Amino acid sequence: MSFNPSDDAEPRHVVLFPFMSKGHTIPILHLAHLLLCRRLAVTIFTTPANRPFIAQFLSNSSASIVTLPFQAQNVPGHDDIPAGTESTDKLPSMSLFHSFALSTRLMQPDFERALETLPRVSFMVSDWFLWWTAEPASKFNIPRFIFSGMCYYAPTVCRAVMIERLLSGPQSDDELVTVTTFPWVKVTRNDFERQFRAEPSGLELEFTMKIMLSATNCHGIIVNSYYELEPVFADYWNLNCSPKCWSVGPLCLAELPKAQPERPHKKPTWVQWLDEKLDQGNSVLYVAFGSQVEISPAQLKEIEIGLEESKVNFLWVIRKIESEIFSDGFEERVKDRGIVVRDWVDQKEILMHECVQGFLSHCGWNSVLESICAGVPILAWPMMAEQHLNARMVTEEIKVGLRVVTCDGSTRGFVKSEGLEKTARELMEGEMGKGVRKKVKELAEMAKKAVEEGGSSWRTLDLLIDEITCMQ
Repeated sequence: MSFNPSDDAEPRHVVLFPFMSKGHTIPILHLAHLLLCRRLAVTIFTTPANRPFIAQFLSNSSASIVTLPFQAQNVPGHDDIPAGTESTDKLPSMSLFHSFALSTRLMQPDFERALETLPRVSFMVSDWFLWWTAEPASKFNIPRFIFSGMCYYAPTVCRAVMIERLLSGPQSDDELVTVTTFPWVKVTRNDFERQFRAEPSGLELEFTMKIMLSATNCHGIIVNSYYELEPVFADYWNLNCSPKCWSVGPLCLAELPKAQPERPHKKPTWVQWLDEKLDQGNSVLYVAFGSQVEISPAQLKEIEIGLEESKVNFLWVIRKIESEIFSDGFEERVKDRGIVVRDWVDQKEILMHECVQGFLSHCGWNSVLESICAGVPILAWPMMAEQHLNARMVTEEIKVGLRVVTCDGSTRGFVKSEGLEKTARELMEGEMGKGVRKKVKELAEMAKKAVEEGGSSWRTLDLLIDEITCMQ
């Protein structure tokens, strides 16, 4: 059956609690739209500094927002988190991430008091990193789903690698080993973060243990992916692993309707620039590595040289802290075919622009999905977290991208300008680029069908709501 409450029925009420990072928050706000479309009441929890962004995102909806006070707590012996930091986007260094994430538990007492004042909650969806929400969910008898910002491929391959103990062998860090469970998949030790390659310790160990234990005490995991993209890994997980996963994505295709502006809205400079390139009949390479990645000045310099020498048109979004590395005259020299943007941009709008035909990306999962949905092939350059496994999925499993080549051929090595220049040209102009472009457009069509009424992701969310409804 499909979820279709009667008009006079008490509306089901869902609590959503995203982790304080835009990359974690935006998909959950898209999920809010899907729930609102099904006439569920939605309450979103956040902190004071994050409320304006969420309020603007949900301005044309009936969702409620509850603000909880939060002050990140410094851990003795570790670098200080600046006062007023309420999002990982504002951390001066990602070395402070675990201190920040562990501090979120300080919100638990206020969260519990707020839950007591709300109308009856049918179920809760909280970010994987907010492990402590398991206790209030249990206390108030609220079914809790974990929101995962990853695909199936990365955690499923990682689980198989851990079970098969592939990272403890005699091979070098960059030697390929075969994953027995999925024999067509080959990985290196450097495809995994330190906590998987060596015994974690300190804050990293504490945080990892908390989120893993919390995952055993939930009703299921909501995955921002679609079945047709990775059926083998979705099936494997739900047949062999737990908790059960529900594919409801790509959530980036479920945006909230935007309120009409009172006066004509002037296009941002970068949109105007893309429009000019389209009018000229030029294709553009979009370059962005997310708000969390820290790139060395030496590596940024090589990117600058590589983009300039490649002769491709490019739109490069950088963090303001990185803007001081450019050589004198760089932006002037490339002004006819390149633009550097230092502000927050609507990445989906860029990728959906007709002239954007390639994406040099760190392979964060949100970026991968947005690129696939826009039918734009990826030039993969993973930096951190599960991005190296995402890059393998992009280039070897679903074949919608090429891989940037490091100067020594290693997984995490330095990329020289010559290597970037060559692969950028191949993606934008070469035969391999044509092949991955054709494949990504096929997957883009599948993504659209998955989220349409009657599609696989649409039906999955209906089934999830039905299951909860039947329990109550």
